[in-house]
Amino acid sequence: MIIGTAVAILLLLGMSAFFSGSETALTAASRNRIHALEREGNKRASVVSALISDRERLIGAILLGNNLVNILASALATNLFATLMPGAYGVAAATAVMTVLVLVFAEVLPKTYAITRADSMAMSVGKPISWLVAAVAWVTVLIQAVVNGTLRMIGAGAPDASFTAEEEIRGAIDFHHSEGGVDEADRHRLVGALDLKDMSVEEVMIHRKNITMIDCALPSSEIIKQALNSPHTRIPLYNEDQDEIIGVLHMKDLLRAVVQTKGTIEDIDIQDLLREPWFVPETTPLQDQLDLFLKERNHFALVVDEYGELQGLLTLEDILEEIVGDIRDEHDVPIQGVRPQADGSVIVEGWVTIRDINRATGWTLPDDEAVTVAGLVIHEAQTIPEPGQRFAFHGHRFDVIRKTRNQITGLRVAPVPEEPEED
Repeated sequence: MIIGTAVAILLLLGMSAFFSGSETALTAASRNRIHALEREGNKRASVVSALISDRERLIGAILLGNNLVNILASALATNLFATLMPGAYGVAAATAVMTVLVLVFAEVLPKTYAITRADSMAMSVGKPISWLVAAVAWVTVLIQAVVNGTLRMIGAGAPDASFTAEEEIRGAIDFHHSEGGVDEADRHRLVGALDLKDMSVEEVMIHRKNITMIDCALPSSEIIKQALNSPHTRIPLYNEDQDEIIGVLHMKDLLRAVVQTKGTIEDIDIQDLLREPWFVPETTPLQDQLDLFLKERNHFALVVDEYGELQGLLTLEDILEEIVGDIRDEHDVPIQGVRPQADGSVIVEGWVTIRDINRATGWTLPDDEAVTVAGLVIHEAQTIPEPGQRFAFHGHRFDVIRKTRNQITGLRVAPVPEEPEED
């Protein structure tokens, strides 16, 4: 009788260890790897995927089985020790022994093993656990109904399910970056792709002051000369006012015309070579504009505000740079308006975007409340500063150098050195 009871207790402890390890393995298994294996035709991965798709039923079934065997094992142990020891000593001994056995061999040991081999163990236990879930499905439904009803009674409500797949991906990227598995450059590329939908065209566009434009009233030879001296392949042409863009000159079209006229550039009619300009609002989400670029097979757009005034231009390369970083070829020029100094400071024009200065210097100035450096200073200072004024925020010092009317046109920006901590 005593030997049979002891064997039953050991078997129940083994079942408890199985349930505990299965719970840890199935909840810690990577859904991405399981999904990849399922797509490759792995049947065990398909079972695991089906189980973790309904975690409430899975956890309910495992906890039901685990608690059942633990309670039964404790009851048998109490009965066993009560026959071996008189009175309360048997109960105390059973409690102490079962606590150690359950904690070490039915909880800590199997869960430690499972957490280090989550995916492989999940696929090993998937089939028997699926049988358990199916067998006690009606019980877990009843238990869940009682739990949800109790939560509603105390005002807890339904659990928050606002954690999206995007947040999970961001968290995984940041975690692996902190662990050293993803370097800083790769982290920026991965997160940059996710940031596109939260950005607008005005945050990335090239400001109108940096646009190379040509007056269409100039002689054809002068237009061609200026176009060839430009590092760009697409150049807007305007009529009298720079806000009145009449077309975009593509260098390939120009070269074809030069070949057709056998080099007689005076015979080229520039107006016939111009392509229709594409105007987009400055509030257009960057992800939407990327989709439009790919759909329309046009990689060049002019950005206008709500009044139709030209604010800048945007190319497909500008969007891609937000993902992969700065793209430069032999014709590119350094970021205009940013002049690093020998003392570590930077002379910057007020219209330079915060993203450009961050890209040029490696700084992390925030661009949530302002697009340009001047806009950032005005936002933080809550006033339009005068030349000679100095401000310090976001770990940097901003000296106003020039101002034209109400516009800040020049600043000196430098990181503020951290003060050593006192002992």
